[in-house]
Amino acid sequence: MARSHLTLAALATAAVAELDVVTASPHGSSQGGDYDSAVVGSSDGEQLIVRVPRSQRAEATQSADLVALRALSAGVRGRLPFAVPQYRGQAPIGRTRGIVYDFVPGRHLRSSEVTSGSGLPTALGRGIAAIHSLPTSFVTDAGLTSHTPFEAMRSSAALVDRAASTRLLPAALLERWEAAIQDSVLWQFQPTVVNAALEASSVLVVDDAVSGVLGWHDLQVGDPARDLAWLLGAPGREAIDSAFDAYNAARGTSDHQLRHRATLYRELDLAKWLLHGTSTKSTAVVDDAVGMMTDLVDRLQAGSQGGIGAGGTAALDLDGVEELLASTERRHS
Repeated sequence: MARSHLTLAALATAAVAELDVVTASPHGSSQGGDYDSAVVGSSDGEQLIVRVPRSQRAEATQSADLVALRALSAGVRGRLPFAVPQYRGQAPIGRTRGIVYDFVPGRHLRSSEVTSGSGLPTALGRGIAAIHSLPTSFVTDAGLTSHTPFEAMRSSAALVDRAASTRLLPAALLERWEAAIQDSVLWQFQPTVVNAALEASSVLVVDDAVSGVLGWHDLQVGDPARDLAWLLGAPGREAIDSAFDAYNAARGTSDHQLRHRATLYRELDLAKWLLHGTSTKSTAVVDDAVGMMTDLVDRLQAGSQGGIGAGGTAALDLDGVEELLASTERRHS
């Protein structure tokens, strides 16, 4: 049973010293999702959000998120053109704990909104570039993960091998992905600070501006293409081009393989979805994954697309994929 916003408001007063709560309202869905959440207002005008995980998996994610948020010092946050939640306190409840953060205003972005007729592609490109321009030292000093280009390649290879072992991966995709992984030029990049879990729903927007970014539980040093892969789901090539152009201009990057790796990561989401279905023994998920992979093969063949590292950027734009991946819980080992 979901905890009421009044229960969560009481929890917030226990978590934050001298907090005088005068308003409280539910936040997010009361039925689905990983957390019970509420927004509370204090007598001095502050707005805070309190979240309690609904599962062990959500608790682990929230704990990792908290480690990352503590690593994001005031100096680091000052380099970002958007807000990041600030930890305020915590209190036990049942067998878990509730955590209170400053509330970041804005609505969750939908990929369908990232169109060439808005300022969002440029804002997103610049915002992601700001993350990747942060000094890597604060991540390593916090003991968080760092991945070299070789490790990024090896991780992708292991994922493809696991997907191939299900005997459900189309041969055309196996060949395409293996060719990309074996292309040494593709993996020549400078590791940067990456959110590594970035997706449309992580981004908060006000009008055409990015107001905040949530979900820092996978903060690490790694491949910048990981944070850009989700942009390939934007409607229309022009919007995607605008986002990447803004990113490259802000970064001054010379990584000519960036978009190719982003394409690979986005396509590998299908392999992750397939493995999620097989590990949870969900026939529906497996069927969805197989259907989407088959559709991708058909689209690539119909468009005579080249390999990922061979001058083509074959962005994955399957109808309905974005909605499926955004609305369905995905946790892959």
